[in-house]
Amino acid sequence: MFALVACDGQSPSTSVKVVGRQILVDDEAFFIKGFCYHPVPAGQKMRSFESLDTDLALMKEAGVNTLRFYQPVDDVEVLDAIAQQGMKAIISFGYNQKGFYDVLSGSFVNYIQKYKMHPAILFWEFGNEYNYHPEWFDGDLKNWYEALNTAAEKAKLLDPYHPTATAHGELPDSLALALAPEVDIWGMNVYRWDNPEAIFNEWEALSDKPMYLSEAGADSYMSLENMDYAVGPNEKMQADAIRHILDDIFQNRKIGSGVAIFAFVDEWWKSDDVNSQTPGGWAPAGGGVPYDGAANEEYWGIVKMDRSKKEAFEVVKHFYTMF
Repeated sequence: MFALVACDGQSPSTSVKVVGRQILVDDEAFFIKGFCYHPVPAGQKMRSFESLDTDLALMKEAGVNTLRFYQPVDDVEVLDAIAQQGMKAIISFGYNQKGFYDVLSGSFVNYIQKYKMHPAILFWEFGNEYNYHPEWFDGDLKNWYEALNTAAEKAKLLDPYHPTATAHGELPDSLALALAPEVDIWGMNVYRWDNPEAIFNEWEALSDKPMYLSEAGADSYMSLENMDYAVGPNEKMQADAIRHILDDIFQNRKIGSGVAIFAFVDEWWKSDDVNSQTPGGWAPAGGGVPYDGAANEEYWGIVKMDRSKKEAFEVVKHFYTMF
């Protein structure tokens, strides 16, 4: 069981709010220059922060100001380290995480109550492209959008100093927007080859709320030869794709509020052999993963497992530090 307790009158040292299409941190416009961050060491399946200091130093070099987490970070020392680097954290809550700060049990409110004063928090985010999985909600996405809206409403009662968000798979439709009005910021996981530009005009026509790309990027493995990119590990392909993607994002700052590049570090845990890196993963024919349509799941990092930089690191650094 959980207890929903209204804000106790205290306020955090840093306030975040939404005004029009902008996210404001301490009344200054904030543009997300981020990474999706789920570090799992080689040979393991579970997230670990054993390389946090190294990772934060690399992110700092790259101009990162935001880390997007897929699970709540229940470790004040990790959040402290993020804040000490001048960075923010997007904390995501799943729907059913067996009672671990999730929406289904309502226990996410305990996390918000515990960490709402922490200066690292940027906003609370519920779900990650759940619109692709109606089977999780008795075949009806209305059930998810209603649960999402209720969770966002509870979060704002507990904590009026941080907005609410969701990470939607692609552009939300009118049903999603109508059923979840308490969502302040719409994240979108967008894979449109190397050209997400159109989504900004599409969003502008739908809503006057802030949006950001909660996932965008490319893996560094070619499953087939295309556009003069050879089959196999191909850092140049990844760097070229991310360059085009970021160019679109930064040219549309009047509508978009930034991006969390997927992902910071390669993810060897996504296959049965967690001790080595293997290609695999497939997007539907015509899918939007540059430049082969294949989502090779273990090659999405901007750095390798040993934290050596791929070519795309310098591309991200160029954009994140220039603007």
